[in-house]
Amino acid sequence: MSARQDTLFRYLNMLQLIPRAPHYRATSTLQALLEERGFKVDIRSIQRDLEKMSGHFPLLCDKSSRPFRWSFDPGFKSNLPAMDTATALTLVMAEEYLTGLLPQVAIDQLGGQFHNARKYLDSLERNSFAHWTQLVKAIPNGKALIPAPISHDVWQWVTDALLNGYALDVEYLSRAKSQVKSFVLHPLGLVARHSVTYLLATVNDYDDVRQFALHRIQSATRSDTALRPKVDFNLEEYIAQGAFGYPVDGGMVKLKAKVRPDVAWMLSETPVSSIQSLGEPDQDGWVLLDAEVPNDQQTQWWLQGFGSAVDVLEPLSWREAIHQQAREILGLD
Repeated sequence: MSARQDTLFRYLNMLQLIPRAPHYRATSTLQALLEERGFKVDIRSIQRDLEKMSGHFPLLCDKSSRPFRWSFDPGFKSNLPAMDTATALTLVMAEEYLTGLLPQVAIDQLGGQFHNARKYLDSLERNSFAHWTQLVKAIPNGKALIPAPISHDVWQWVTDALLNGYALDVEYLSRAKSQVKSFVLHPLGLVARHSVTYLLATVNDYDDVRQFALHRIQSATRSDTALRPKVDFNLEEYIAQGAFGYPVDGGMVKLKAKVRPDVAWMLSETPVSSIQSLGEPDQDGWVLLDAEVPNDQQTQWWLQGFGSAVDVLEPLSWREAIHQQAREILGLD
């Protein structure tokens, strides 16, 4: 490889390693990362390269401390690699769908990609894409509430602390007591559920895992307290145990229900469980559903959403709870 080619590839790698503001990387960090990729270059050369490239790219340099720290302008939108039609349409649909699920601050992180997708489709001159906005739509399953707004600074601190492993000092609005409290949080995971995003963390010197809604975090900064890792924590197991499903006993139950043909058809294509069977329609059109499902309120609420199109037979406690709610609703008249 010629010296010119080596320089070109070093430049490309360096650009890939620089994050968007407010995140940054110091020249010393860039040097170490470049060395991992096979490029041996001193810090002064990296600094000269960055200053040269800043004339062609929107690079920001923080010279308040040494070594200098570099980032891309937060509004920088890259066109690499080139967009194609299938990818552009996928991104447009993803933006529509995710807008109803994730907080706006998370959507903004992908703003550059979404912008490029729309720009690419707008630039197409073929008649079939002249009105592309009328050709694609993402519809969420069920009623989606507007995601709770989250502070941009809080999002940056929380995600950075989670991925880089440090504790956070936070001011948190307690819903139970309607007052702001100060905590040291030791991040363990991030979960988006419906329209609320939660930080899972241990608090202060306690070991139990708690859930903190990000939109109630008033402020967050890096803590001087050392991170207390919880090495036995597994996010998938935590969720599987029903932490977000309001579990009754954390186990599984046998669900038996009569369902209308349209519900049976939906469940034949998108099963409620990996362990599921559907019988043949009886003389009244009902189809018998057998499935193994979590013993949680989320599943019960899902069943209630079908109204008279689903008649739960077992568990008997679920049947009684659903009928009791129906009686209470009728009693409101």
